[in-house]
Amino acid sequence: MCSRKTSPNALGSLGMQSLRVLLVFSICQLICGYSEKERAHELMFKYPLIDGHNDLALQLRILHNNRLSMIDLYNISKVATDISRLQAGHVQTQMFAVYVLCGAQEKDAVRLTLEQIDVVRRMCTENQDFELVTSTQELRNSEMRHKIACLISIEGGHSIDSSLPTLRMFYQLGVRSMALTHTCNTPWAESSSKIYNVFQNRQNNSLTQFGKAVVEEMNRLGMIVDLSHTSWDTALAALQHSKAPVIFSHSSSFSICNHSRNVPDWLLRELKKNRGIIMVNLNSQFVSCRKEANISHVANHFDHIKKVIGTESIGIGGDFDGATSFPEGLEDVSKYPAVIQELLKRNWTEDELADVLRRNFLRVFEEVERVRDELHSSPPSEVQISMKEVQNPCRLVLRPPDPRRGAYGQTHSSTAELRSPGFLILASILLLSGIYFN
Repeated sequence: MCSRKTSPNALGSLGMQSLRVLLVFSICQLICGYSEKERAHELMFKYPLIDGHNDLALQLRILHNNRLSMIDLYNISKVATDISRLQAGHVQTQMFAVYVLCGAQEKDAVRLTLEQIDVVRRMCTENQDFELVTSTQELRNSEMRHKIACLISIEGGHSIDSSLPTLRMFYQLGVRSMALTHTCNTPWAESSSKIYNVFQNRQNNSLTQFGKAVVEEMNRLGMIVDLSHTSWDTALAALQHSKAPVIFSHSSSFSICNHSRNVPDWLLRELKKNRGIIMVNLNSQFVSCRKEANISHVANHFDHIKKVIGTESIGIGGDFDGATSFPEGLEDVSKYPAVIQELLKRNWTEDELADVLRRNFLRVFEEVERVRDELHSSPPSEVQISMKEVQNPCRLVLRPPDPRRGAYGQTHSSTAELRSPGFLILASILLLSGIYFN
């Protein structure tokens, strides 16, 4: 049997041809990659990002005890967020979370929340590149002035201590969004987490009547209802009760990663009916259900949510400085263009990405303000939660004092009576009178 041999010249020719093909392919890959990167930056320059969730304020307390005078906001170490990186990531509006630990519930949650509002307000009013905003018009004006707009969001309903007047006062201080729960139940809403064993046993495990009053008052004020961290039943109840669109400020798809913090498809469809948005979280554990993840894992969530409810219901809520692990290539806020670059590779149109980057959130915020304007004649709600529901031993029951008993219901001892302010004043008068007449 004869074998056909290839001449050395023919082999050389085939080798050169393969080399040319490889070279052309490599150049095309380089050009295409560069083009997509440039397209991502150009698109984000035109439609800069509105990011739904960032926990820098929490890190300012943990690392610096809120002492802004000791911090260079353009270059902050040990965090994922500062002004330089926000600018590099084309972040034009940042929703800064005001978060206090669930352990403060029934204790000093309101005070701690006020302190966190203070540090965000100071950060965003004392620096020329930040600007505190409280409306869609102010947000748009801020973009025209090339400022980074700051929106304040409370992360966890425990911050209002089951008080609608407290909610209203937070609104007066500039708060424009509140998550109904964090990782703990409140007396009126259920969390997706079981970390804290509080307010577990009650008839309504989703949203109580007082919880519905909270949603109603948020609608009346023009405050965005945030359902990230709520249980699915609570989220469904809020979606069905709210007159205005709601948001999941930093949640992803349960179908891609079955974490309780993510949103199942059936609830996404309810969100679609409400005209709200889900702002995709970049936390690795919510993206890949592991500590490690990559940009492809993130893009899978965008693709799936797009398939279920469309691009008009999607935003971005990175959760930087609130989570401990992020996908490779998305380590801080400067890396947002990498997400857009990946979605461009997956044939997302520039119009779809413009919606995701900012237009969807602006629509939701505008509709929240429209509902507020429709309800402008409604008086502030005077609904109060019952002491039985709150079960808070630190709450003072306001009633006239019994002169025979102390402030906490204890009978005064003779020693306590002698130390009372009234006795001391009387003794001082008698002493002065004795001096005067003598």
